[in-house]
Amino acid sequence: MTEHAAHQSREPREPSPSHPITVVPTGRHVTVRVNGETVAETDSALTLQEASYPAVQYIPISDVVAGRLTSSDTTSYCPYKGDAGYFHVTAGGSTVEDAVWTYRDPYPGVAEIAGHVAFYPDKADVTVDA
Repeated sequence: MTEHAAHQSREPREPSPSHPITVVPTGRHVTVRVNGETVAETDSALTLQEASYPAVQYIPISDVVAGRLTSSDTTSYCPYKGDAGYFHVTAGGSTVEDAVWTYRDPYPGVAEIAGHVAFYPDKADVTVDA
């Protein structure tokens, strides 16, 4: 792949009617538990709904219990959100690898999620109060 082709494949995509993305305040209390231990609680979560995927709660990183996250070398890329970095979570006496992701410098279409983290639902219990 040429450098130009590689650059073109990384061009940001904007949400559209065929691939809608919304980011709205959750408006309810959100608790995140890993290995049965509370690792985050917030009243300031954001709900990101992307196309037909399940909604994701983005938690302000300041609402994660200090010392629970350790940076991972894992990265990924989303053409709608940008480059993601990952964290391991230590709770309940063990570490769960790559349980959390963040977009440190998200694309403009989802700029609100900067400073927030999301937890994989198969690695954490994310509860939104009714």
